[in-house]
Amino acid sequence: MPQSNRETGDAFHRLAHVALEGFTGKRFRLNVALPVGRPPRLHKFDFATDDNGFVGESKCYTWTATDNAPSAKIGHLKEALQYLHDLPKGTTTFIVMKRHCRRKDGEPLADYFVRLNANWLEETAILELDEGTATLRLVHGSLT
Repeated sequence: MPQSNRETGDAFHRLAHVALEGFTGKRFRLNVALPVGRPPRLHKFDFATDDNGFVGESKCYTWTATDNAPSAKIGHLKEALQYLHDLPKGTTTFIVMKRHCRRKDGEPLADYFVRLNANWLEETAILELDEGTATLRLVHGSLT
């Protein structure tokens, strides 16, 4: 029986957590509510270090069944960027994306997102998680 979208996302989130800690050597808390915006309102982020110096989100998105860009999900990625950009200056921010390649040309969705949205990214790092190998690849930015 296929997993629900929720189960798939939760499994990706858990794998991203383990891979992220291995990749960075840092310990991350899960589902951390932090104030963002003016006036400040709490937003729950997927990952944050104890000192909130590193904060990020995970997104288990794929190309559509017809090999097109998932436009609504790209919008959600931009929304996640806005929340990350609203964190205090000096916070290292990132998004972990699922590795999923377009069939017609092999382009990974994370690379596509970076290529078309470089003006939105600022210092936010984009990482790609290969679920098969549980490894992360830095697509944009840095985590230092």
